[in-house]
Amino acid sequence: MGETPRRVGIRDLLRVAPDGPVDLAAIDPRSTPGLPANRSTRTDPKTWSREQVAALGPELATGQEMLYAGAKVNGDPRRLLLVLQAMDCGGKDGTVKRVAGTMNPQGLHIRGFEKPTPEEQKHHFLWRIRRALPAAGYVGVFNRSHYEDVLIVRVHDLVPERTWSRRYGEINRFEAELVAEGFTLVKVMLHISPAEQRERLMERLTDPTKYWKYNPADLDERHRWADYQAAYADALTRCGTPDAPWYVVPADRKWYRNWAIAHLLRETLADLKLRYPEPGFDVEAERRRLAADQVKFP
Repeated sequence: MGETPRRVGIRDLLRVAPDGPVDLAAIDPRSTPGLPANRSTRTDPKTWSREQVAALGPELATGQEMLYAGAKVNGDPRRLLLVLQAMDCGGKDGTVKRVAGTMNPQGLHIRGFEKPTPEEQKHHFLWRIRRALPAAGYVGVFNRSHYEDVLIVRVHDLVPERTWSRRYGEINRFEAELVAEGFTLVKVMLHISPAEQRERLMERLTDPTKYWKYNPADLDERHRWADYQAAYADALTRCGTPDAPWYVVPADRKWYRNWAIAHLLRETLADLKLRYPEPGFDVEAERRRLAADQVKFP
């Protein structure tokens, strides 16, 4: 008898193939790869997704706890780093809130990257990234990342082409180094459409509680959509490796985005085959000691 075929997971459906150019125009931002075909996903997908992500929360939290326990007790160097990249309004903050928020905040290391500070500009572009890496046992989340240095830097000609073009190789070597040190990288591009971005920008201008999220520069960046798509396609093509693959998550539908990324993390943690560490003491002996403990406290 032959081997039982491995079940196709969400990672298989969303992973960028490492052997060819990426055509983002061929990926529908409103598509829902891997979504179960049932009544709930058709009639009330938002509620269904919310319940699904909540149900996965304890499983993600347990995986996170085992990761942390292994590092604390046995010095296990492993850690997981979720890298989120997207166009403005792509849903990075929402992903952190809805998915990472299901885990214990004490085991999370969340870092956002804005325009480099004057101090950061004095150093190599990976300097600030290295300083922000999660310690062993943690689940890290990067809201933007080192890829900004081949995205916005490229689109705005902030450095010469000969400089940013060398960075693809530097990034690949950097990520290979991280994997060798025990990192598991989950690199996600949240893929939205121009129409969806316009709707989300308009929402920020309509709801007074969201005015603070709006930046007039976002509209200027929107006019460079084609340039950004080309830059993203090159980053996905040139920096997607077997050990550090890219995943493109269609993100026009927020509920699908949350469900898909929760499953990406679930599958990734399952692959790590994590276990709680064995105790370094005699459990039965300690139980007897505790049962016999007659110390009187004030």
